[in-house]
Amino acid sequence: MTIYSRITGTGSFLPPRRVTNAEMVSALATQGIETSDEWIVERTGIRARHFADADVFSSDMALKASNLALKAAGIGVKDIDLIIVATSTPDMVFPSTACMLQGKLGHHGAPAFDVQAVCGGFIYALTVADAMIQSGSAKKALVVGAEVFSRLLDFKDRSTCVLFGDGAGAVVLEASSTPGILATDLHADGQYARILCVPGHVSGGQAQGDAFLHMDGQAVFKLAVKVLDETAHAVLAKAGKPSSDIDWLIPHQANIRIMQSTARKLKIPMDKVIVTVDQHGNTSAASVPLALDAAVRSGRAKPGQTLLLEAVGGGFTWGAVLLNL
Repeated sequence: MTIYSRITGTGSFLPPRRVTNAEMVSALATQGIETSDEWIVERTGIRARHFADADVFSSDMALKASNLALKAAGIGVKDIDLIIVATSTPDMVFPSTACMLQGKLGHHGAPAFDVQAVCGGFIYALTVADAMIQSGSAKKALVVGAEVFSRLLDFKDRSTCVLFGDGAGAVVLEASSTPGILATDLHADGQYARILCVPGHVSGGQAQGDAFLHMDGQAVFKLAVKVLDETAHAVLAKAGKPSSDIDWLIPHQANIRIMQSTARKLKIPMDKVIVTVDQHGNTSAASVPLALDAAVRSGRAKPGQTLLLEAVGGGFTWGAVLLNL
């Protein structure tokens, strides 16, 4: 019998501290940096984002999102036999955030590991979990995207510090006799590593190099628009589906202009695109599962519908997942 995988539960968590554009503008002004709500909204679509407190880590937010996803799936922690966390902001150098999450869940024995593909991380993690379930290596997987990107931001650089936020999203992916995930498509190209990176590392007990996020905005925008269009068409072709079959497009929430461009090329109206970037900012690997959970809990995304998830991130990484909910 052919084994498929299907999402059976979703969950998400945003830190309580909500930072509006007005608050960002005011804080930046004290450092002599000029910007405005209008400037941010026009270029990105972002109006607010959430920042975690200093004592909150990726695994803490992942735990809250995971518990909600498990509850939605109607299963217990002991039923999980695979944990994958997508993050670029781990709790520590090692062990993995997935192992930290496993400990906080009170779970024992199942494989747990991180995937680091920056904003493309959740798409990568979901694809790996799907492959492991199809192979029979797992039956019930917890797949999480969790980030505290606020700790990588240079608040003297208005071109990047207004873009990102913190949060976590999770899904339970279970083996099924009927197709849930219809097709996946993953890519990377390391020649673009420097256009979006945090070029620092730990050595001798100290951070070496620059531990702030750096981005060539124009280069990222141009590449993102191109590869998101390509991966969307590729995953549709693999599944043998036309874009007209898509009920909801759930893209990485980085920039409203990129999302609009992707929808336009797929001939999908914006009222079929899940948009959370205005309230969440760019939460990197957490953005797609956060948006997915928002779509499910609001009643927009319903069982039986076809969803296209896609993301692009530093590396450069990109990919897409087409699924029936």
